[in-house]
Amino acid sequence: MYGTEVGVSPKSTNTRPRRNNALLFAILATAGLTLMPLLSGKTVDGWLSWRGPLQTGASLETNLPDSLELDGEDHLWSYPVKGGGAPVIADGRAYIFGYYEEDEGKLVEETLLCLDAKSGEKIWEYRSRDFLSDNVYNRYGIGSPCVDPETGNVYVMITSGLALAFDRDGNKLWEHSMLEEFWRLTFPNGRTGGPVVDGDFVVFRGITANWGPSGPPGDRFYGFEKRTGELAWWSAPDIKPVDSSNSSPTFTNIDERRVFIAGTGSGSIVCSNARTGEPIWRTTISTGGVNASVLLYGDDKVIAVHGKENIDSTSKGRMVCYRMPSKYPTGDKPVILGEADEVWRNDEHVSFSSSPTLHDGRIYTTIATGSLLCVDADTGKTLWSLKLGPDQLHASPLYADGKLYVPMAEGNVFVVKPHDDHGEIISEAEMGAVCLAAPSAYEGKVYVQTKEALHCFGNEKGKFVGVKTSVAKVKDKKIAALQVVPAEIALIQGQSVDFTVWGLNAVGQRVKRISGASWDTGSLGASLKGNSLTVAKDARHAAGVIKASANGLTTAIRARIVAGPSYSEDFESFELTNKNHLGEAVSFPPSTWLGARVKWSVVEREGEKVITNVLDIVIKQRTTNFVGHHDMSDYTFTADVLTDGNRRILSSIGLVNQRYLIALVGNWRILEVSSNHDRLKQSVPFNVKANTWYTLKTKVKDNGDGSGVVMAKAWIRGEAEPDAWTIEVPVDKLHPKGAPAIYALSPQAQKRVYLDNLKITPNN
Repeated sequence: MYGTEVGVSPKSTNTRPRRNNALLFAILATAGLTLMPLLSGKTVDGWLSWRGPLQTGASLETNLPDSLELDGEDHLWSYPVKGGGAPVIADGRAYIFGYYEEDEGKLVEETLLCLDAKSGEKIWEYRSRDFLSDNVYNRYGIGSPCVDPETGNVYVMITSGLALAFDRDGNKLWEHSMLEEFWRLTFPNGRTGGPVVDGDFVVFRGITANWGPSGPPGDRFYGFEKRTGELAWWSAPDIKPVDSSNSSPTFTNIDERRVFIAGTGSGSIVCSNARTGEPIWRTTISTGGVNASVLLYGDDKVIAVHGKENIDSTSKGRMVCYRMPSKYPTGDKPVILGEADEVWRNDEHVSFSSSPTLHDGRIYTTIATGSLLCVDADTGKTLWSLKLGPDQLHASPLYADGKLYVPMAEGNVFVVKPHDDHGEIISEAEMGAVCLAAPSAYEGKVYVQTKEALHCFGNEKGKFVGVKTSVAKVKDKKIAALQVVPAEIALIQGQSVDFTVWGLNAVGQRVKRISGASWDTGSLGASLKGNSLTVAKDARHAAGVIKASANGLTTAIRARIVAGPSYSEDFESFELTNKNHLGEAVSFPPSTWLGARVKWSVVEREGEKVITNVLDIVIKQRTTNFVGHHDMSDYTFTADVLTDGNRRILSSIGLVNQRYLIALVGNWRILEVSSNHDRLKQSVPFNVKANTWYTLKTKVKDNGDGSGVVMAKAWIRGEAEPDAWTIEVPVDKLHPKGAPAIYALSPQAQKRVYLDNLKITPNN
């Protein structure tokens, strides 16, 4: 963790005594909502996830400010951090996922920032730089952290795909590189979404292209043990995605089973089991991603909104209400909800990632044309509309203290009092910067994040009002299924892992840990002693399943034995027994490479077996596929590379070493080092010729003080290796580790690239 930069002192203002801060415990006012259970005897309370304790963007607090004017009487402090996600507040601490930008945007660092919620003083922060993402311009800090109500631990997923866990004092507990472990895709819009804690798990999501049956891209959810970070389950309830989505899961119960509901990148609303990941039901409403979080209404209704083209018309945008199954489905799942399950629809809505807010049977949402709408949750009828700005895509409204706090894209925030037939503007304040985030409420204060600063308004002596419910007790002690944790592993030769086997009852609750399970590792070169698995030091690289059996039940986890610091591959052992779309004899690439099965093929070229990128559709014109373990560092990665083409049209071919991409860019005739193209990109001239084999050698040097040097050299294969590095790029803050990967870019999917003789060696 590094976070030693001294921030600008927050602004503090003296405020005069506020009106009576009486608490509002009238939870009956929220009748019809499905509340998010918190643990009884919890150690922290607050606005723990971006939509608050009711999962609706509504607060139960009173005595909140009527005006959010900067430097006004209710303005308590500001802290200079850019961001596009709602702050979360717990136990007197505010946590913000944001970023700092210097040198005209070239130097960008994302931060998980912890501030004193009352004073705005910085307590700690963790900073990280982007790597290997498609993010462009300033689309950083899009999403929110979340806080575990039981432990006070904080979770966030940053743009590069790092899923991170910290204790309340900023000590890192665990991390996962979703990119390098599950091949989480990134997109130019920087959507990351916010993780959510429920029970024993913290749920992260993303479109991933993993391996085996999970190789094709899918919008998937990952349930990690919140304390240890071990993967307990993953869920793939969606059909093929056409877009990204950052809709955060919303939780409820069906027949004592804990479930979550979210929008996805296929334009669907999905429901999965929150204890096992089992898909339950799905319905598709849009031709693009559903980015807004859903609302739960009553005992059996779900409300969603989107801004893309509808699947049953050429019009764009719709708010729709479906009746969910009241009983947990049996038989084949997911169940597909259809026209008979639709309760109502409202086609006046074109709303993208702006999520609706629910209070007392009324839905409040902002739409693309800049209006605030009030909709009857029972009928779907629009009750009133209030024009607030020229457009609106992202920020979501907050309902609190009988008022709506509504940030708009152009940078002003409205406070609106809703009436039965109209909305009344109480105040309007200019924030001085774009607003993409939803406001949060905590202890008499409203927090507003902009692309320049976090602002706090309200009462210095307020008190938080939340909800209190208990966790369902385990009544049924009969074991009906097994759950092995971790549910997916990637190990190198000689590594070990300890499994925990849980016995689950019929509703997916954990009954007890099981010892004495029997194991079947199949063809994987691994041995088990008790619940501890060790990979043989000479095990072959392979992917498959490991089965565990106990109590007459069997389950399986996914496992790979992947490349470590000593690895080589020349493809000569591959049998070319398949045919590709061109009729060529081919073989699939190594099964341990993430997402490579549909992107690469082993072929014969001029008498030698090599690997080439598959260009049957344009969407495959670019690919990066990880070949080794995500925790590797201090290694040299070498390969022979070639691009097809002619003097006018060539492709790019490269290697990733420790989160840095080193590529021969054919059309530009350069050797280039980059991490994120908008942030770190340096090159030197190199006359790349078509149909010519080069040897590309890469190395990352750690200087021992946090800085380093990315080095590469290239020469015609078969000639003597040059003594000097062709390019050396100093880096002030080095990525300390990262998986090796291969890279290809064939513009318009025209010219293939080839690789051979891959070799990874430790530097020491």
